[in-house]
Amino acid sequence: MNLFEDDSGKADEKPDYENQPLATRMRPVSLKEFTGQDHLVGEGKMLRRMIESGVIGSLIFYGPPSSGKTTLANVISKEIDARFEVINAVLDGIKELRNVVAKAEHQKKANGRKTILFVDEIHRWNKAQQDALLPHLESGIITLVGATTENPFYSLVNPLLSRCQLFELHPLTKENVMVMIDRALTDQERGLGYMKINVAAEAKEHFAEYAGGDVRNALNALEVAALSTARDEGGVVNITLDIARESIQRRSVRYDRSGDEHYHYASAFIKSMRGSDVDAALYWMSAMLDGGEDPNFIFRRMLIFASEDVGMADPYALTVVNAAHESFMKTGMPEGLYFLAHTAIFLALSAKSNSTKSIFEINSIIENKGVLSVPDHLKDKTANKLASRYLDVKNSSEDYKYPHNFPHNWVPQQYLPDDLKDKSWYSADGSGREKKLWERLKKIKGEE
Repeated sequence: MNLFEDDSGKADEKPDYENQPLATRMRPVSLKEFTGQDHLVGEGKMLRRMIESGVIGSLIFYGPPSSGKTTLANVISKEIDARFEVINAVLDGIKELRNVVAKAEHQKKANGRKTILFVDEIHRWNKAQQDALLPHLESGIITLVGATTENPFYSLVNPLLSRCQLFELHPLTKENVMVMIDRALTDQERGLGYMKINVAAEAKEHFAEYAGGDVRNALNALEVAALSTARDEGGVVNITLDIARESIQRRSVRYDRSGDEHYHYASAFIKSMRGSDVDAALYWMSAMLDGGEDPNFIFRRMLIFASEDVGMADPYALTVVNAAHESFMKTGMPEGLYFLAHTAIFLALSAKSNSTKSIFEINSIIENKGVLSVPDHLKDKTANKLASRYLDVKNSSEDYKYPHNFPHNWVPQQYLPDDLKDKSWYSADGSGREKKLWERLKKIKGEE
């Protein structure tokens, strides 16, 4: 038995606040204190009803860093009076899981107390490690609360997902952070309420805004400002906007080049260009760069966009992207921002056509039916000539009509296999350069 537990199996929960940072001291310990995620724990919401009833199954919390996954799991354990065990999937494995299960079995037999196992970064566990959880979830020895910043449908095995309820946590808002700042300033036991502190309104706004939804970041900065600022004659610590700026100089960025935000930001960037919204395209591109994204990745996405979404409406878009990328490679940053912006603006303003997608329809036909025979008159003329000579058959190449021998270099002729000769997949979009090219073709074919 844990030396810190009494005969009832309950751990001594009196926290030792000495030397703990403000953010740790102010971590919510009850639903009443928990801030944010109203869609989950607001009055009448499912998760809140589950907590209040004391009937909690295994859960997966999915959301960005600093959205409160660990805190909410800890709050649940306190609300239902369960033991709280933590495993970090980066550092711990099956051995640590077995130790937790052994303690959970002991506690359940000794006093019937539940154990909540919180597995942080659960997506870091491989299939075998995730599977090791299953029998213990089935037996009810432990209740799992897994936390992940990755999409669980991609990162967790199906048997585990089927045994858990999934709840998505949203980034904390500026207002949520402000609530926690105010609470820290007034709480005399855990916060800074024992000090005389006057925080200017604009300074408080700066803390909340620059935290980027990260309460820990905001409270740590507030504590630095409070403890490093000299008191005035009345013993009051006055935190001005300048002091706030010094305490939290870099805005917290949620962007993760290997996580979901990477794909969300890239998707928003592409869709903004597709929708011809120049400002939004520049915004999301800047957000990616601010988060540390490789500019070459952005250029690759714009190169694809130049064919996928601009396409034949402006065939020279490819040239523009490649030229800008080459210029970027010669200059680097920060001047390279000009070339990134130049390209994004050009693509957003360009006429759009997605007619190149017709290739995927044709791929589907080939995958389903295979490649059909080449019409005889299109076959290699040397092969046709030899076949005619040695097999005593007609030289099919004689039926081929050479377009350059006809007006406008065009003549009606079958080019598709016999079974597909009446099929058509390409559809001109009717925008930009493509419209002119298509109208020219229809004119020489006599369709106008």
